[in-house]
Amino acid sequence: MSALPDPANDLPTQEQERIALLERENWKLKRINKALMDRVERSMDYHGSAFSLFQTAIVLESRVRERTQQLEASNSELARAKEEAETAQTRLAEAIESVNEGFALFDADDRLVLCNKTYLSLWPAIADLIRPGISFGEIAQMAVSRGSVVPDTAGPDRWVRERVAQHAGADGTHVHALADGRWIQINERRTRDGGIVGIYTDITDVKERDARDGQERIRLITDAMPALIAYVDADETYRFVNRRYGEMFRRPRHEIVGSTMRELLGDDEYRRRRPHISTVMAGQETQFDLEFDTRSGKRYSQATYVPHFAPDGAVLGFFSLIQDVTERRRAAEDLREANEGLERRVAERTAALKQEITERQQIEEKLREAKTAAEQANLSKTKFLAAASHDLLQPLNAARLFVSALTEGEHEAGTRMLVEKTDAALLSVEDLLEALLDISKLDAGVVQPQLDDFPLAMLLTSMQAEYAPVAKERGLDLRVLPCKAIVHTDMRLLRRILQNFVSNALRYTRTGRVLVGCRRVADGVRIEVLDTGPGIPADKLDEVFEEFRRLEGADRPAGRDRGMGLGLAIVQRAGRMLNTPISLRSRIGKGSAFTVKVPLGSKKRPALPSATRSTAPASPLTGARILVIDNEPAILDGMGALLRGWGCQVQVAPCADSAMDALPALGGWPDVIIADYHLENGAIGVDAIARIIQARGQDIPAMVITANRTADIHERVQRDGHALLTKPVKPAQLRALVTQLIG
Repeated sequence: MSALPDPANDLPTQEQERIALLERENWKLKRINKALMDRVERSMDYHGSAFSLFQTAIVLESRVRERTQQLEASNSELARAKEEAETAQTRLAEAIESVNEGFALFDADDRLVLCNKTYLSLWPAIADLIRPGISFGEIAQMAVSRGSVVPDTAGPDRWVRERVAQHAGADGTHVHALADGRWIQINERRTRDGGIVGIYTDITDVKERDARDGQERIRLITDAMPALIAYVDADETYRFVNRRYGEMFRRPRHEIVGSTMRELLGDDEYRRRRPHISTVMAGQETQFDLEFDTRSGKRYSQATYVPHFAPDGAVLGFFSLIQDVTERRRAAEDLREANEGLERRVAERTAALKQEITERQQIEEKLREAKTAAEQANLSKTKFLAAASHDLLQPLNAARLFVSALTEGEHEAGTRMLVEKTDAALLSVEDLLEALLDISKLDAGVVQPQLDDFPLAMLLTSMQAEYAPVAKERGLDLRVLPCKAIVHTDMRLLRRILQNFVSNALRYTRTGRVLVGCRRVADGVRIEVLDTGPGIPADKLDEVFEEFRRLEGADRPAGRDRGMGLGLAIVQRAGRMLNTPISLRSRIGKGSAFTVKVPLGSKKRPALPSATRSTAPASPLTGARILVIDNEPAILDGMGALLRGWGCQVQVAPCADSAMDALPALGGWPDVIIADYHLENGAIGVDAIARIIQARGQDIPAMVITANRTADIHERVQRDGHALLTKPVKPAQLRALVTQLIG
């Protein structure tokens, strides 16, 4: 073991502090002794009497004796402490030397304090130069310059920098290779005074065992593979081959390892492979085919050479992989022959199909012409339906309003009978025309489902508001049970289905009630409309869905209440379009139940504001200010007469500008605005309503009336928060809705 000259530096910290304390006490005693001597001398100078001198000598002797005894005790304790420190140092040195691993201690300045012989044995080339006081950086530099370690390909300077950084970090375990083939594992940790202690363990046996195990695993793996695997170094010498490689050349593998490629392959085969060897030695992977003649015939193989690079990018050798591709080549040959035969058959078939293709092209051309004609006819029909749905309903709506206004007034019995019959006739025409238009649109494909998620409650509350006045007029109890389900379907078509269900139930039920409710089922929601009507015979359940099919009987409604027999036909068509099952069950004398099943939705959407979102009780209309906007003078006259008959204050206008001008005559802002959707010159009613609301700066209840039943218009009106009625307007619905908006 090597150590610094001063052994006290190697003592434990407590011993060093104890010795330092004793030395300070000894120094203090010496100072006191010197001070006493100086005092005596001064006393002799100023007080030279014999008695004084004698007295001073006595006192001085006593004090010197005391201080001398203290000094002797301190020196004795100091000697004993030094002896104990030297003993501890000796034991520490013997303990460090007895450790099998190399041990080195560096101080806070990174200079060597002490090390054992095992540490020096790791560096035989520089062991004589390692002395206490040498820095760690100097040791690392000498280890590289004298060839004691194996630096990486980046160079010795980089190895020194990285090793010094590892040492300064003292952050764990590091493994390094020595030049003599040994491997050492270094564990470094910092001491409390800022130094670094390192333990150097020889792990050469572990490394060699791991290498042998790794080679054995590689050998077992490669021997199990059907391919020929070899590794060739930069001198074209075999360093490894698997079992199949040796079997291929009929030589033991230990004879192949160490031989060159020229020796194993022979001059001719080596010359054929030489270009590929040059390519892989240049750092590029190469692949080529080989042919072998065996007893079973010609065999084909595919050889792949993959370069092996050093960390600095130099080529150390290459891996050789040779795979038997005989079956693949034969399969490819069979496939090629099959393809050639198939191509011949295809060519023959192509020649035979040319005539068929020509004929098909002619047929397709005729079909395109027929399709074009059908599309033109369908387009014409669509335009006709659109025009009819608006132009036919406009005058009918005006007539209904006039008749409704007449029914509100006082008339003689004969006149009232004529008015009522006219009203009934107009209602029949209205129902028939509306049903015919719906069926025509469904059959022509004009109506396309627009599936969406929406709360079912929004639709059910509109049913309640729409048919509650009709049920009350007939003396029936209409109940609509609440439902929180979100469904996924076309709300407009589903509304039409439920409207026909409810109107049929109210038409055929004389007494009792009509119930609308929902039931959750496995794959959706089943909406049911139940009534206490006369019921339908079992053999007639299918017939009621046919056009113009009405059941006859004494308990069936007469006159206009009989209906046109088209409502359920519309239901059946709408159900097929939505792919929603429609079903019917009935018992004679007990009633009927019509059901439709719709799928559940996957998201929640807030209910859109509409005219039917609440069922507020009716309120008096007397004195209510109503503003009506419509570009049809007849409708303005009819609407004005009807509303005035209900006691309302009414102002009518054909456009938004005229409506603003009519506000002073109304006597204030309107309580309700009623506007047609389509006005003159492309204007729309929702914009006219918005203009009036903006002028007031406060919301005004409003409803939009339209003969257009498309989903876009319905969604636009609902998005703006207005109520919606379709033409022809039913006076009972209009009155209920106006009352609701005012309330």
